Amino acid sequence: MKYLLLSAVVATLISCGNKQSATECATVADSIASQPVVYENEYLVKVGDTAPDFTLPLTDGTTFTLSQQRGKFVMLQFTASWCGVCRREMPHIEKEIWQRHKDNELFVLVGVDRQEGKEVVDEYTAKVGTTYPMALDTAGNVFSSYAVRNSGITRNVLVGPDGRIVMLTRSFKEQEFRNLVNCIDSLLAE
Repeated sequence: MKYLLLSAVVATLISCGNKQSATECATVADSIASQPVVYENEYLVKVGDTAPDFTLPLTDGTTFTLSQQRGKFVMLQFTASWCGVCRREMPHIEKEIWQRHKDNELFVLVGVDRQEGKEVVDEYTAKVGTTYPMALDTAGNVFSSYAVRNSGITRNVLVGPDGRIVMLTRSFKEQEFRNLVNCIDSLLAE
């Protein structure tokens, strides 16, 4: 949940009324507005938003463009080789999501590796034992269109056929992951 400071600024300006000078009210409003915005799990997007579009190279030499997947459910898994939680989650994604749905024409799963090169990603995925496609977000710009640039991973974003975000997960919490698996299973069963 994004805590919007705009409402606090508006409330301050309304409450000022004739009690304080316009300068004093503006100073208070500026002070509130300069506070950092807090995002739930440091996501910059929320369920219902249109997922930010991107094109990235995949480790197999092809490219992936999110907007070209309209009409399908797309799961984006943000990861990196240095992320221990990612290493624990990825075999579950492989077994419980990818292997179950990889042949479904209405489903796409892409790992998005943050700020690492192909060689590192290939070695990492071989060790973890995953076979789903991996995209190379070497500059981290795609990640930072979804979440605060230096915030943690693992993160999963489920995008619906209309391009809107259906579900967001963070940090491989068992119940949250179960909900993601159940959500994908039920959406693809319809």
